[in-house]
Amino acid sequence: MTSPTATRIGIAHGFSGFAVADLDATKKFYGETLGLDIQEQGDMGLLSLTLPGGAEVMIYPKPDHVPAVFTILNLAVENIDVAVDELTARGVVFLRYDGFEQDDKGIARGGDPQIAWFTDPAGNILAVLK
Repeated sequence: MTSPTATRIGIAHGFSGFAVADLDATKKFYGETLGLDIQEQGDMGLLSLTLPGGAEVMIYPKPDHVPAVFTILNLAVENIDVAVDELTARGVVFLRYDGFEQDDKGIARGGDPQIAWFTDPAGNILAVLK
């Protein structure tokens, strides 16, 4: 059911977005390393990332980009060990955080969900989780 407020202001669609410094490195990372659908969008230097399930994310260039200090994108996976092993083989380095017990692969297994964090070429934090 659509909320009455949304109907009155005309919201028809929504999407998320984040900045990066280098669109070419970003397109390669999200498309080749992560295997996601990423396309150039229009002539303004934007990238459109379509996630499994259909969610859309707009990626835009920002030359003085400073990465966020929080996770900007969570990717649910069927098997976290397989995902982490495959990403590691593709050159992804997993982050370690104080306060989280993480195994040798970098997976925090102490609760639900099991999660492992890494960064994209712009330093934005992403996670795979199960």
